[in-house]
Amino acid sequence: MADIPLLAWLVGGGAFLTILLIGLAFSGDGDRDLKRRVARVGAEGQGARRAGTAKAASSLRLDQQDSAFPLLNRLIKAAVPNPERIRDRLARTGRRIPLGQYLAANAVAGGVAWLALGVVAGFPAALSLAGAVIVGVGAPHLVVKRLGDRRVALFIGQFPDAIDLIVRGLRSGLPVTESISAVAREVPDPLGAEFRRIADGVRVGQSLDAAMWEVARRIDTPEFRFLVIAMAIQRETGGNLAETLGNLSDLLRKRRQMKLKISALSAEARASAYIVGALPFIAFFGMAATVPGYTDTFFHDPRGLLMGGAALGMIAIGGLVMYKMVNFDL
Repeated sequence: MADIPLLAWLVGGGAFLTILLIGLAFSGDGDRDLKRRVARVGAEGQGARRAGTAKAASSLRLDQQDSAFPLLNRLIKAAVPNPERIRDRLARTGRRIPLGQYLAANAVAGGVAWLALGVVAGFPAALSLAGAVIVGVGAPHLVVKRLGDRRVALFIGQFPDAIDLIVRGLRSGLPVTESISAVAREVPDPLGAEFRRIADGVRVGQSLDAAMWEVARRIDTPEFRFLVIAMAIQRETGGNLAETLGNLSDLLRKRRQMKLKISALSAEARASAYIVGALPFIAFFGMAATVPGYTDTFFHDPRGLLMGGAALGMIAIGGLVMYKMVNFDL
């Protein structure tokens, strides 16, 4: 690595930081204001305090299941920043994925990328290291995000019908907890599984607020938080809960219809963005495959690395701008 100029390291590091920042921006959920309001409402009642106790107990159990190796458990607690957020993201998938296995997948993906770039392709060490870090961190993250988003999409699709079932139970004279138990019995997974957790928690003595906030933290979707906030406000101010939840169900259906309409109207723009973003990479790898050795100078000349880092940065910024233009919260 001694023959690699300092400029190459700077360009590689700059490109890596640019892509990392763009990835963090893409992975954000976009509802920070709503989260602040939810935190404020949840902190006002006794239910939120009990939820904090339940969350601490749950975190303790998850800490014990991070890995079967005590040394790795201690390393995770000492070195991993904000492990609770990663656990919540893993739990959102509905699968039992210990944090230790997730970190092992990061290490394996990074090692495979390092071998592929540095040994097989013969890229410079700085570029191979940057690619290994990006793949090691990004690939498992994208897989987990995809699994979680797919499960949440199924949850949201079932959610208005579940609220209607709760409304029918309330209008027939059943208490809220029994209506939630009916949803847990009659609605299939993934919504049924989450409502079963609520019903089981209430059955063993946990407050309804605590059980619902725990699910809201795991699911991490505005639609379910709407339900939790509506029930919390109704309990404090009084009123007809069945009518409130009926209006919420209608609102969620209209919100879903608006999202589908936005997705349909922006389909052409998103397809154009995918094509334009993929063309530089297709052209580059096509040229490298058809004319061997033609692109070697690009990776070994500091000017090529500089142009490559600038190009990656501009592609990332353009992708972020197009992403924000066609994706926004309602």
